[in-house]
Amino acid sequence: MIAVEGLRKSIRNGARTVEILRGLDFNVPKGEFVAVMGASGSGKSTLLGLLAGLDTPSAGEVRLNGTAISYMPEDQLAQERGKTVGFVFQSYQLIPTLTALENVLLPYELNAEGDGLARARQLMASVGLGDRMDHYPVQLSGGEQQRVALARAFVMQPPIVLADEPTGNLDTTNGALVLKLLLELNRKEGTTLVLVTHDATLAECADRRIVLRDGAIISDDGNIGRTRPERQTQAGTAVGV
Repeated sequence: MIAVEGLRKSIRNGARTVEILRGLDFNVPKGEFVAVMGASGSGKSTLLGLLAGLDTPSAGEVRLNGTAISYMPEDQLAQERGKTVGFVFQSYQLIPTLTALENVLLPYELNAEGDGLARARQLMASVGLGDRMDHYPVQLSGGEQQRVALARAFVMQPPIVLADEPTGNLDTTNGALVLKLLLELNRKEGTTLVLVTHDATLAECADRRIVLRDGAIISDDGNIGRTRPERQTQAGTAVGV
């Protein structure tokens, strides 16, 4: 579902070239949940941005569901990204002038034909916000805003969901709830999930952990052998549910 080949990213800083990613190679099969870990500055968020097509690599390639995206024209890339990737941001990234339901519907309206209202309502109910659909982001708590963002990420039924520290701005209780909902949605929808985190407890819920240091992969434990039911049990224990 995701193929990364020789992926490099560097930036110029005056006379220096700063290497952010140093030739990454890995594949993620359909349905796998991968946690990407590493210290600040290790390249985690840069990698996620490249996987989503939000940035262009200096060298190498990213393929999503068999399609090479790294050097696509922007208009074509936007269409491909809209149909293939759901993204969950640490800072929610909700549009303040839209209601919660309208925020969830937005990817559908931009990338699909037909009426996605029933799908959006169903997802809002599934994250426990069936009675908050007409509220604006300012009227919602941080945990509620992130739950809206989860519903938005899944509204197009994307084959891939990418999440950048989705519990990083939340307290322990809300973070646990958001993680539980993310795993439930991922399991129910059958998506491939790549999640950037520094939280070892959260990473324990994943099928696989990739650890970065200074832009290189220093550890990739592959499929750690847990069946999905076992993973669900561990996830429930980790988040206290």
